[in-house]
Order: sequence, then structure tokens, then C-alpha cells
Amino acid sequence: MAERNERSREPQADDTASGDFAATVERLEGLVARLESGELSLEDSLAAFEEGVRLTRDAQRRLDEAELKVRTLTEGTQGGIELEPFVPPSESDGER
Repeated sequence: MAERNERSREPQADDTASGDFAATVERLEGLVARLESGELSLEDSLAAFEEGVRLTRDAQRRLDEAELKVRTLTEGTQGGIELEPFVPPSESDGER
């Protein structure tokens, strides 16, 4: 019963998706540790793996967006740095 209560307090993929990149990575590290411990049932291992895949995709999306934001930094006419607005592609436009 204590394990179930502990598990219910752990952030889920949906919770972390609205958080920051560091929280996503932290959650992934926790999942890896649980999977490597060998203490999870097959069903729990599959659920953890599925969550890890979702978190990995979210982390990659965040990295891709950050890279695009960095690339929008350009040198202005006065020699200063300007940040051009970044509009992420819609899901129908590109990769997933």
C-alpha cells in the first residue's frame, strides 16, 4: 500500500510536460533507475517504458525548439543582438 501511495505522488508524463526541461530529464532518470532495479513487474516495466518514450519525445521537442530559438538570434544593423520572434511549426506541418 505504501508503494501505491508513493507512486501516486510521483509526477506523471502529463504533469512534467507542462514543467521545464530539467524536470523532464529528472523524471526520465527516475524511470531508468526503476527499470534497472529489476523490481518492477512486467506490466509496470512496460508502463514505465511507455512513459519514458513520451518523456523522451517531449525532451527532444523542447531541445529542437530551443535550438531554433538560438538560431533566430541575429546581429542587428547597429551591431547588437536582436531576437526575432519564433513561431513553432504546427503539428500538421512537420515532424513528430
